[in-house]
Amino acid sequence: MKLFLDSAHLGEIREAMSWGAIDGVTTNPSLVAKEGKDFFPLLQEICETVNGPVSMETTSRDAAEMVEEGRVFAKLHQHIVVKCPLTKEGLKATRQLSAQQIRVNVTLCFSPSQALLAAKAGAWCVSPFVGRLDDISADGMGLIRDIKTIYANYGFSTQILVASVRHPMHVVEAARIGADIATMPFTVLEALVKHPLTDSGLDRFLQDWERLPESAKAWKTAGATAARRARTAAVPASRRR
Repeated sequence: MKLFLDSAHLGEIREAMSWGAIDGVTTNPSLVAKEGKDFFPLLQEICETVNGPVSMETTSRDAAEMVEEGRVFAKLHQHIVVKCPLTKEGLKATRQLSAQQIRVNVTLCFSPSQALLAAKAGAWCVSPFVGRLDDISADGMGLIRDIKTIYANYGFSTQILVASVRHPMHVVEAARIGADIATMPFTVLEALVKHPLTDSGLDRFLQDWERLPESAKAWKTAGATAARRARTAAVPASRRR
């Protein structure tokens, strides 16, 4: 399963990329506005930072306007995926954009019937919002299971992008079901890493290391010194201080 970061914060995106943890980014006008930067330069920089799909949402209710926005976004960078809402107008726009070989992420999906229509319209992916369903005591992950079954029954190529992810178990359950992608805020991505037994185990290992005699740790000191010398040798003499 691919992991996307739901963010427009370049610091978060770069940090997650440094872990090798994310395959793409989803964003929207609200996330971009929080950054207080010019819209298109920020979107361009995100696309150049992430070696994968970057979803950006249209801001119209009318299909013709969504299509026009989608064309503008698609020209910005090859990584762009255009987000259209799961409305009648959004489906019309999805069909037109897909026919022009522009990838579309159909967003704000809350039912299996909506997901079926998104696939028939040619969506590259559909985004069911599991957290928002859980908020109203509905079964968010049950929706993912239903969509997975329907798409498998008929061989739809539309990918299932699990959105509105609130905690690590949403991610784990999405992976168990076989969803294609899960997108999440940076806080949830960080929570995927954390486990108290990992932290306590590392603390114990390092405490035991410190109790070893210095002679047993000499290899580490020698290795660090050799690495520093190698780095220094690689710097041109003109740049050495």
